[in-house]
Amino acid sequence: MLARTLEPEFMDDRAEAVDYNDMDFREVNEGFVRDLIASARLTALPDPESPLGRDILDLGTGTARIPIELCKTESHVRVMAADAAVEMLELARYNIEVHSMLDRIQLHHGDAKKLIFQKEYFDTVMSNSLIHHLPSHDGFFREVLRVLRPGGFLFVRDLYRPSSDAEVERLVKEHAGQENERSQQLFRQSLHAGLTVAELSEIVAPFGIPSEAIAMSSDRHWTLSYRKPIPTSATAASII
Repeated sequence: MLARTLEPEFMDDRAEAVDYNDMDFREVNEGFVRDLIASARLTALPDPESPLGRDILDLGTGTARIPIELCKTESHVRVMAADAAVEMLELARYNIEVHSMLDRIQLHHGDAKKLIFQKEYFDTVMSNSLIHHLPSHDGFFREVLRVLRPGGFLFVRDLYRPSSDAEVERLVKEHAGQENERSQQLFRQSLHAGLTVAELSEIVAPFGIPSEAIAMSSDRHWTLSYRKPIPTSATAASII
């Protein structure tokens, strides 16, 4: 198994942000939104027709492609799109304006490990390709579960670290072979920084998230899909 090689926690280089924005993630983003809705619907309580609720937090939004796709698909949702990289958010603002989503997507500059939002504020928290940027993950999951309401939905997807350099190169060729050299290198670095399913299971276990909530969802992605339990009256009384 390849050792994990960290990359910068966020991309705030203008050229890298532009290259990232120009990469063709359309199929991946559409698949993320499709799987998000389908997974939420499977566990929706109590309204399967509105499994995501209304208020969505997207952590590591990048240039906001996924919030835009989600708002195009789900007319009732509004999204707080958060990222630590100013250059990403500048491009995100442009994308949101082009798609006339200024009234439904709000941008937030902040650290996913130290969120400013109040407890149990969001109906759904989602994140795509942020985890592999983080050197440690306890703060992320602690904050995510703090701001997620009881019964709320958590959906996280990221890259799986392959077992060999040869497999990394195969994935780069297959999925980024049409991109420029800089974009291919970004993808290569991200694969080296990814987590395995076993590593992620160990990280989230202390937060009460079962290993069954995590599964491989493509040849290069794992997905964590989890609905936060609603406390019973007995549990609530003990907390009070």
